[in-house]
Amino acid sequence: MRTNPHILEINTRAWLARLEAKHGRRFTLPEIPDQYWQEFKDLGFDAVWLMGVWKQSPKAGQIARENADIQQQIRQVYPDFNAQDIIASPYAVYAYEAAEDLGGEAGLRQLHEKLNGMGMDLFLDFVANHTAIDCPTVTANPDFYINTGKEEPRAHKDWFFKNDNGVWVAHGRDPYFAPWTDTAQLNYFNPKTKEFMLQNLLKVADLCDGVRCDMAMLTLNKVHRDTWWEFIGGNLPKEEFWSIALQKVREAHPDFKFIAEVYWGLEWEIQEMGFDYTYDKVLYDRLRFSNSEDIKGHLGAEHLFQMRSIRFTANHDEEESLKAFGREKSLAASTIIATLPGARMIYLFQMLGHPVRVPIQYIKDFFKIDEPIYQYYCKLLKIASKPAFHGGQWSLTDVNNCGEDVSCRHVLCWTWKQMNTASTVVINYSDTPARCHLKIKAAGGEGKKITEEFSGSEHDVTPDIQQKGFDIELKPFESKIFTYGI
Repeated sequence: MRTNPHILEINTRAWLARLEAKHGRRFTLPEIPDQYWQEFKDLGFDAVWLMGVWKQSPKAGQIARENADIQQQIRQVYPDFNAQDIIASPYAVYAYEAAEDLGGEAGLRQLHEKLNGMGMDLFLDFVANHTAIDCPTVTANPDFYINTGKEEPRAHKDWFFKNDNGVWVAHGRDPYFAPWTDTAQLNYFNPKTKEFMLQNLLKVADLCDGVRCDMAMLTLNKVHRDTWWEFIGGNLPKEEFWSIALQKVREAHPDFKFIAEVYWGLEWEIQEMGFDYTYDKVLYDRLRFSNSEDIKGHLGAEHLFQMRSIRFTANHDEEESLKAFGREKSLAASTIIATLPGARMIYLFQMLGHPVRVPIQYIKDFFKIDEPIYQYYCKLLKIASKPAFHGGQWSLTDVNNCGEDVSCRHVLCWTWKQMNTASTVVINYSDTPARCHLKIKAAGGEGKKITEEFSGSEHDVTPDIQQKGFDIELKPFESKIFTYGI
């Protein structure tokens, strides 16, 4: 993968349902027409993250279909939905085996080989914290899980369920929310649990080029202890699971990549354990709820941290960007994340103009593609795929007032430089017009131009521009990218 890679997240089963509706036939993974993979490659994607390829949990599917909240969320968008189109959550993993209806392991390997041949990597899910409630290990090896044996829990009984042998096993949970009732909580203070999950991870690593690790911070020793101390005690293991696991995987696959979904200020700690990229949820929240000054402050963080962050304005957990941000703001936010250092993640349905999020368990999400939104992303991704955005040097760039007009405070600006070329990104991140004065060190002389990438307009590099710079007028949430010789 390139430096600052572009990663496409796909809700696999929902996408396949759309393809089935379009083509009138079902596809397994290796049968997906090459035209779609070629389109993603042409847009500049370095990797595809197929979310939800593992064997489905029957019990988790039943729980999802009977869940009133899930039904209500779907009903708000699709009043006449069929409950049989609700499937198990991809994050209640029954087994790390490629689902047979998607082509099984042979089909997944075939797709992996195809993507690699096209120059793209394949990423898959790994859920370290828990398994599906009916994962065979729940009954065969209950000690791999937080449990109280056959004695009813003395506290928090609602966090537990009985396995088939009458053992009380905990549901997986985030300490700030109610348990996920379709899951069973693994016990990372048991060395055998760590070995079991390491073997699963090694199995997954044989099938792809990288993994996105769900809620990676929940398996950190201190987090695990603080979440489950009543049942496992407070003595921390000497080593962290991730430190051991990443090392073992890379002994077998030196170039294997790890992405961590991580929050609570634990990003740097996870990075130090060897993760290539960690979620930058702080930037997402600032893009959504804060102003340009707060965003600039976040972008002043240490450069290595920036390079190892993965940025996004939508994913399967967040509200769709069109609804969360609003139409124009969502495009400005996506332009920001597509032109920053670090990994840049785009959700397929976001790119197609998905208007509102529905639960990931509902697969027949047949929204109409928003063509202007799709075309904007196509143009943006192609611009951001130019070499300077991947092999160049990035720096924040100052803009100045235009006379007494101080609206430049709403403008975000940075520059990528590579060899004799530079690209300067200028974004008005506000709902009012803005003006700013930009000074750049553009090479002058006969035929030298400054090109604005979105419009394609060109401007001669005059001595006046070289000495004084030029004024830029921006509509609300408008972005401009200037490319020039240096």
